[in-house]
Amino acid sequence: MSTLIGLDIGTTSISAVAAEVSSGALLRSVTVPNDGILPSPDGVSRLQDPVRIVETALGLKESLAAEFSPVAAIGVTGQMHGILYLDRAGRAVSPLYTWQDGRGNLPYGKSTYAAHLSTRSCYPLASGFGLVTHFINREQGLVPSEAVTFCTIQDYIALLLARRKTPFLHASDAASFGCFDLEAHTFDRFAMEKLGFDNAFLPAVTAETAIIGQDGSIPVAAAIGDNQASVLGSLRENADILVNIGTGSQVSAVVSAPVPFPAGAVRPYVDGKFLLAGSPLCGGRAYALLHRFFARCAELFGGDGRDIYTVMNDMAAEQPEDHSLTVDTRFCGTRNDPALRGALSEISEDNFTPEQLTRGVLWGMTAELRGLYGEMPLLSPATGLVGSGNAVRKNPVLRRYLEEQFNLPLKLPVHREEAAFGAAVFAAAAAGVYRDIPAAQSALLHYE
Repeated sequence: MSTLIGLDIGTTSISAVAAEVSSGALLRSVTVPNDGILPSPDGVSRLQDPVRIVETALGLKESLAAEFSPVAAIGVTGQMHGILYLDRAGRAVSPLYTWQDGRGNLPYGKSTYAAHLSTRSCYPLASGFGLVTHFINREQGLVPSEAVTFCTIQDYIALLLARRKTPFLHASDAASFGCFDLEAHTFDRFAMEKLGFDNAFLPAVTAETAIIGQDGSIPVAAAIGDNQASVLGSLRENADILVNIGTGSQVSAVVSAPVPFPAGAVRPYVDGKFLLAGSPLCGGRAYALLHRFFARCAELFGGDGRDIYTVMNDMAAEQPEDHSLTVDTRFCGTRNDPALRGALSEISEDNFTPEQLTRGVLWGMTAELRGLYGEMPLLSPATGLVGSGNAVRKNPVLRRYLEEQFNLPLKLPVHREEAAFGAAVFAAAAAGVYRDIPAAQSALLHYE
């Protein structure tokens, strides 16, 4: 029995899965905390220790490979946008600057770093995007003298596994840095020159389903972005849409061309296709904020120690259906209006209750996702809805609201680590275990 291994290098956790090659049966799934977080020297930068992350990720890989040999292929995915500097030998010479780096929102000239670079390049760039981070590091003298290029943390893991000295990025990762020509599948070198960047510093990029080297005799696939990996590991049909709700939330759809989507992001996918991704800035944290509110109330009033999430889920499920209390869950603004804030409205003496507030937050979360889906320039409506993320799996009311909002039945993948599983699917196609990605998805993906 051959095995596929997938690794997911997340911001707060690192996951690994082993799946059986012929059926996709999940043999083992392991998730551990990402304990590589480093103190912020200025309060706004967000750093992680690549050495510690590598130790954890490769340790998980070695454990699975030893238990489930032989391994047919290894796939890697992880947090996009962030950058790590490498020297000529392919060694990390800096901390990982993650996608949460906030320095791009600091003042620069008459605006901010991110706004200045967006105007200069004519590409929408945000704080945390790799090129924004690189620009700031260059301005502040933080680029290591021995650095010759940069990559994401998952690309670094793939580089080490593949015994390479230079990173080889899939377009899904490279595009997350910014200034990326989606149609040409490469960085816009003219835009880079306008920003004063040295194009020789850029990593090599491929849009192919590629193997970049071998870990011993095991093929290692190019690392891919976590959004793309989650879709690969969840959608068996490109006509379906994926809704993921965990700490964040996202609605994703596959399209054949890079069409304008002002409310969200357009990203490279696989097989020459693209993803439309709509991501609420608060997302699943809206429910966590309500949890925090109730936890504080319980503390003030001498709670009985019950699990508050369980109480919230139970009272939402038991409450008669009533959406008269409206909760706008855009507590962190939106992509196009970061200053926007959430609101409670239509409050009456009958509906101002903890039960209605809980249901209102759940309905507001799903309504925001439905609104982003409604703004997607799709040629035809989705034919299926797939859900992923802990919040979707653990909350039956949330699942029901998603079905009501999208007017589609909800399917859940059998496996739970969708991104790591998607990386394994990508690796299976790249290594020729299956003739292409659709064949790999058809054989490996199953729903509850």
